[in-house]
Amino acid sequence: MSYINESVIYNIYPIGFCGAPKVNDFKQEYRLDKIYDWIEHMKKMSVNVLVLNPVFESTRHGYDTIDYRKIDSRLGDNNSFKKICETLHKNGIKIILDGVFNHVGRDFFAFKDIQQNLQNSRYCSWFQNINFWNRSPYGDNFSYEGWSGYYDLVKLNLGNPEVVDYLLKSVEFWIDEFDIDGLRLDAADCIDIEFFKKLRTACKSKKPDFWLYGEITHGDYNRWANSETLDSVTNYECYKGIYSSHNDHNYFEIAHSLGRQFANGGIYQNIYTFNFVDNHDVNRITSVLKDKNHVNNIYSLMYTMPGVPSIYYGSEFGIEGMRSQHSDYELRPCLDLDNIPNADYSLFEHITKLGKVRLGLEALKYGKFENVNIMNEKLVYKRWTDNQTVFVAFNLTDRTEKIGFDTGCNAKLTDVLNDNELFDVNCYYEILMKPYSSRILVVNDGDFKIDFCNETAVKTEFPSKESNSIPLKQNETNNNITSSDSISYDKIEPGIYRHYKGGEYEVIGFAKHSETEEKLVIYRNIHNLSEVWARPYSMFFDIIELNGNKVKRFASIN
Repeated sequence: MSYINESVIYNIYPIGFCGAPKVNDFKQEYRLDKIYDWIEHMKKMSVNVLVLNPVFESTRHGYDTIDYRKIDSRLGDNNSFKKICETLHKNGIKIILDGVFNHVGRDFFAFKDIQQNLQNSRYCSWFQNINFWNRSPYGDNFSYEGWSGYYDLVKLNLGNPEVVDYLLKSVEFWIDEFDIDGLRLDAADCIDIEFFKKLRTACKSKKPDFWLYGEITHGDYNRWANSETLDSVTNYECYKGIYSSHNDHNYFEIAHSLGRQFANGGIYQNIYTFNFVDNHDVNRITSVLKDKNHVNNIYSLMYTMPGVPSIYYGSEFGIEGMRSQHSDYELRPCLDLDNIPNADYSLFEHITKLGKVRLGLEALKYGKFENVNIMNEKLVYKRWTDNQTVFVAFNLTDRTEKIGFDTGCNAKLTDVLNDNELFDVNCYYEILMKPYSSRILVVNDGDFKIDFCNETAVKTEFPSKESNSIPLKQNETNNNITSSDSISYDKIEPGIYRHYKGGEYEVIGFAKHSETEEKLVIYRNIHNLSEVWARPYSMFFDIIELNGNKVKRFASIN
């Protein structure tokens, strides 16, 4: 099995995430170093794989590549990116990059050569359907094929061995220089299968567990993912089924897709699919849902179905975003981790639990699948291995309901998602479900539980202070603590606190979440009193490992 079975994925679109200019100004900036601020956050969610959409030099959005062997100057340089990769690896996080091999941008060196030398260019055969009898929509003295009619994306000729050799050597460069662990293959349905066979051989010879997954929106996944080509594909069928089954109050839809794909006789039993509920190309899940109360169940389903779950950056806080007719930029915002707009911290806590549950249960990582009880608004399915059986139950109604299912044995069920609640069962059992809720029930002898309070994650490690590619501002804060320091929650009172990055805030009171009853801290920016925030009590007083030192997230400066 690949490392991906033991993974939770986080997906970032770097150009948007970093607030880089939409058009490359080619000024050297180190914006991607903000990744360092997010490592602890990822680890809280049990994330151990980071997928980065395009990071190589491009003109605009990353998919119009200029240079496959150079980090986009808006994001950093090759040395700064190498340090990022090393730091992620030290913190137990693997790196998958976006491989855009179907097309390049108009500023790509080989295309520029054709513009200059026309028929005399040695690169005429590098692109599809170059024709010197026509003019392009951009006014070139030749025409060419643009991907899906977009002429800023010039389609490569992957039937040309010289092109294939150039791309494979670029991938080998990424592996050798940055030690990357996998590739997302953009527009995989447009790419010659023979190219994927060569790519697989090249990558696996470098790293046997290198993971390749393709962006596939339709068709038979087995064509692209098999023992000769890619390891996996994006599961767009279930992406649609997950949200629409909740919107339509019809669990039969997603149950049909899951059964068709993964049950005994299912067509994709041998593919460990890349599962998601939103990404940089589709609307944010909270903008799609008709009833946002369903969002917890959405993620419970994604984390417990066969395949690997992926979180798109910011969606763990329930942020919204809709694509427009002419732009996807609303889906790709620049985010400050400490100032997420309208952050839903209860969703973040739910996803944090799901990460620990997934990595803690063999049946969710490796198990077979079977639908057990399907109703319009209630669903139960089973995941199991020889060593473990797990039942997952859902209620999408706005009222408390019972749902029955046959456990197949006299045993105990531990709901590891809900405080390790224990149930004695005698084969058939009807379990009570709160409104908009899910349960993850492990069959056991009564001793099994998952300890959510036990923080066993690897210590967060950063490069040394001498690394000038990391714009940390530790010296501007006074949050450092010694091992003898402690934080006593009952002594914390309203007052002025300094964030470990240097910002100053006033705690003005406390509140209780209306749905979860979780205690919240209410605080405001003392330099902008209209900027008021709420943060879970437990998060406000976190101790952070930063550059080898322990610091308080917020320290009193009263």
